[in-house]
This record gives sequence, structure tokens and C-alpha cells, in this order.
Amino acid sequence: MLKAASSLGVIFFPAFDWAISPTHPEREERLLYTQDQFREEGLFDIEGISEHRPLYASDLDIMRAHFCFPSVSAICTESHRISAGGAIQAARLVFEQETRRAFALVRPPGHHAMKVVHGNRGFCNINIEAVMVEWIREHYGRKRIAIVDTDCHHGDGTQDVYWHDPDVLFISLHQDGRTLYPGSGFPYENGGPRALGKTVNIPLPPRTSDEGYLYAIEEVVLPILADFNPDLIINSAGQDNHYTDPITNMQFSAQGYARLNELLKPDIAVLEGGYSIKGALPYVNLGICLAMAGCDYSGIREPDYNPAALRESPDLMDTIRQTCAYVLDSYHHPPMGDFEKQGEYFIRERKIYYDTEGILENQREELKDCESCRGVRLIKSSSSHLSTCLGVELPIDCCPACEQEGYTAFTRAKKNYVVAQLLDQKNKRFQYLSE
Repeated sequence: MLKAASSLGVIFFPAFDWAISPTHPEREERLLYTQDQFREEGLFDIEGISEHRPLYASDLDIMRAHFCFPSVSAICTESHRISAGGAIQAARLVFEQETRRAFALVRPPGHHAMKVVHGNRGFCNINIEAVMVEWIREHYGRKRIAIVDTDCHHGDGTQDVYWHDPDVLFISLHQDGRTLYPGSGFPYENGGPRALGKTVNIPLPPRTSDEGYLYAIEEVVLPILADFNPDLIINSAGQDNHYTDPITNMQFSAQGYARLNELLKPDIAVLEGGYSIKGALPYVNLGICLAMAGCDYSGIREPDYNPAALRESPDLMDTIRQTCAYVLDSYHHPPMGDFEKQGEYFIRERKIYYDTEGILENQREELKDCESCRGVRLIKSSSSHLSTCLGVELPIDCCPACEQEGYTAFTRAKKNYVVAQLLDQKNKRFQYLSE
């Protein structure tokens, strides 16, 4: 009988009913092949590896992380709630010490969903990691949390949710945004004025393989994690870096993914992207599970795996080393961002495109430059589908002046906004106004 060195809870619920379309890689079958592989390889026969079902994310769970316009019910299907509930279950298993680690194998994914949500972008409606993080804070108190996003696409949604939060370190390794959706994730994107340096982006060139990814983990990610010293490490475990993935241009292998998790030692992993349904996911997921459980993963091999053919050129490795050196130096000496300031407020204005649904959002964020707390945040948003929305966020350390200002803005919202939502992190109050 094999025994796990570290107990692992695997959250699995293959009966998700959500799909972009019947032939899209993000469809029901995406986890069924993985389930079959786990059964065939006897993963759950290993002592210490157990299977669990997800919980179900409520409106309140989702509202802690998002402003959903016009409402949570308009944004989320049951599948989204179950996916987020799977991540919550992973956190519960770890914090209640039922298992040492947990891997939420769920879908749909979530890391492109930003603080404000008008619809689906990058296959994501709600940010399942953010919903989980806020659930952890609600039930277990304030924590220092590190999220390491290893999806091939930049985790722009998670970056946005925690852009102003110094308690959350967000690290994203991804294919260079000049060559892949969503076109962001550059080293100069290093956090808002209240959390400078707590966002770390490591853009890697197309055709990066195991050597390059693992170099970035060992030379950049691990030293930064050691410096930040988090209470919890979460791996946003996208698997579309795989050499067979149909929508990306990288060369990572199942062995590489397993070694990455062995090095990273995440407390929780949550499945994100990965669209080679037969060629990658069953092998990668199995490798990750074995690595998280401290089991031997050396026998995990894709049938067509040829490491010599996938290996980076010397020039490509030089580029990776230069990027990593720059990113590490920028973490320790973060350059001050060019933050626009109007009076007492930091201002950020953006246009955000929801590629899956064709929605264009115009957004203005106003963050109070307060000497006593992180500052009240007002997010004024409108889209091609819904006009004049307001989100008001009071931070966990909100001072009385910012608290009054936030509640005043929310109370007056009926005059100018179709929808308004209040997120009071300090007093754990959530309110909703609409016409």
C-alpha cells in the first residue's frame, strides 16, 4: 500500500454543466478524462489521498470578492457557484486540518474575473481564488496570503482584485502578454499605491519549457515567497503551458508541473486553464496530485513526451535569466508607479473588454489617499450592457472618516446610479441598491 507523505484532499465534481459551446475546450468533458486517469492509476487507493465534494458558494461568499453588476444571480450559474465552492472546500479542509494540502479540480475557471464583473471574460465569470481568499478571511481572520498563478495567461483578474491589498502577494508566471491574451502582466505592473511591490509579474517568452519555468520558480518565486513569509500559499494552477495546448505557445510538461509543485509546496491548488483535454490534463493533474502528496511522480509521462525536442534554445534561456533578474530586483526595489492624483484621491481610468460576451466596460476608480487607513475606494462603472454602476469598498482597517465617506456615497447613489453595492470589509456588511 502506497502512503502519501503529506495528506491531500482532492475536490472533484465532474458533473459541471457549463460550457462555452459543445465543441469549445471549456466544456463538460474537460475533467472527465482526468477523472478516468485518476481511477485507472489508483490515485485514491493511496493512503492519505482522499476525494471530496465541493461546497456551494452563496451570494454573500461572492460579494466579499466582487461587485457583480447588476447582481450575483445575473452573473453566476450553479456551475460557477459549485466551482467557487470547490475552492472553499479546499480551504476548509486545510484550515480544519482534515488534510495537510488540498487541490480543487473544478471548472469553470476564474482568474480573469476582476473586482467589477459585468459578464464573462477569458472564460471567467467570478474569481474562484478570490472568493476562497475572502472566505478564509471571514472564517479564520486576517492572513498573509501568497497566490502564485502558473496559468499560461496572465492572471489579470486576480491582480486587479488584490491590486491595493498589501496582505496578498500575487505572483504570475505567464506567456509574454505581447504574444497572448489578455495582453498584460508586465514587470512594471507591481501594485497600487497602497501595495507597491505586492504584485509580481514574470512574463516568459513563447516556447519556454521545463528548464525556463523551473528556473523562474527557483530564482525568483521562492526567494520572494521567503521574503514575504505568507501564512498560506495558493497555486492558481493553470495547465495551458503544456506543449500540447491548442491556444498557447509554451512547452511545459507533466514532469515540469509536478516538479514545480514539489518546489512551491502550495497549501492549496485550484485548477485554472488547460485545454488539451486528452493530451495534457490527465497527466498534469496526476503529476500535481502526486507531488502535493509527496509521492513519487517519476513515472508520469505523456505518450509523445520528448524532452530534447522541447528544450529551450540558449538564446531563449538568456532572455529568461535577464527577465528573472530584473523582476527580482524590482521586487526588492519597486519603482514608484506613475499614479494619477486628483485632490485627495488616486485615480485609475480604464476600458475593459469582455471578450467572451462582447461587453465593453468604462471604469473609473477613486482611492482615498488617507493617512489613517488604506482608504475608501469608489468604483464607477458603466458598460455597453448596463449604465451607471457604483461599487463602494471600505477596507478592513477603515478609519472613521473613510467609513463615513463611504456610507455617504452609497446612500446618495440612488440619485445617479442604476445599481450600487457596498462592501464593508471592516464591519462585514454588504448592501445592495437598485432602481
